Amino acid sequence: MSGTSRAQLCFLLLSVTALRGHARFLDIQDNEISPEGLLSLLSSELKRELPEEFVYRRALRCLDMVAVEGQFTFTAERPQLNCAVFFIGEPSDIISIEYDSVSIDCRGGDFIKVFDGWVMKGEKFPSTQDHPLPLYERYSDYCETGVTRPIVRSSQNVAMLFFRLHQSGSSFTVTFRKLINPFPCNVVSQTPEGSFTMIIPQQHRNCSFSIIYPVEIQIGELSLGQHNDLRRSILGCAGSGDFVELMGGNGMDTSKMYPMADLCYSFNGPAQMKVGCDNTVVRMVSSGKFVNRVSFQYRLLGHQELQQMKGNSVEDVCLRA
Repeated sequence: MSGTSRAQLCFLLLSVTALRGHARFLDIQDNEISPEGLLSLLSSELKRELPEEFVYRRALRCLDMVAVEGQFTFTAERPQLNCAVFFIGEPSDIISIEYDSVSIDCRGGDFIKVFDGWVMKGEKFPSTQDHPLPLYERYSDYCETGVTRPIVRSSQNVAMLFFRLHQSGSSFTVTFRKLINPFPCNVVSQTPEGSFTMIIPQQHRNCSFSIIYPVEIQIGELSLGQHNDLRRSILGCAGSGDFVELMGGNGMDTSKMYPMADLCYSFNGPAQMKVGCDNTVVRMVSSGKFVNRVSFQYRLLGHQELQQMKGNSVEDVCLRA
């Protein structure tokens, strides 16, 4: 991987800008932050082993990662104008954020907003193509709905909280909980290694599993219902209405990623591919006519493997970008 590409991997770009308008949702601009810092925070959070009856409490930072359930408080010691908290659960979780207490000046320009998903490098996960809600409905503004909607729930295992506080002493406290999702759809992996089975039970939707690392994907099983092979051969996988894509890219939006492989035949693996991109995605497209299922494993690629991939046509598309 080139020095430029590796440097890109070392930054998550995030900024928060409030737009005026009826929807009052956020537009994300560029603001560099270190992913190593975020991922180290995530690792330390995941290592915490707490008794069930114990309520974990800690202060929030202006830029933070939260993976452990508990109660979190932010108190501004000075104006904080561009802050964000990444929340993440297990693949089978959805996120619940409850406002416990809020002391901010909404009329003075303060805000607290929850986004249903994550934003990195100015791109959103899940993409607008894969999320069940239109973009403006994915933002929840406390200053508009906090009193009537004190609890906000995500559609997947990640969510973000953006806030801007102009005065020292302004504060808020939220409780973060994880709720079980029986059919996880869009997922961000907490780790660069693991396994997952994605099932779409006769629903017309797209689901993406995102791994924010260069990895090797090994598909062990793919079941896509029954199809007419002639129609599929003429129209390709996209024409079949039910298929799996392996994708790679240096951002989060699947619509802007490189297609590495399309799979539209059921099989029992293994089938594997190395993807040397900042972000690797297994994406399933479902027509809603069948119960579709894909099982896969993934592992982090080593430095030597990444070097060997240079010049290998499809595999190094991100390394050359």
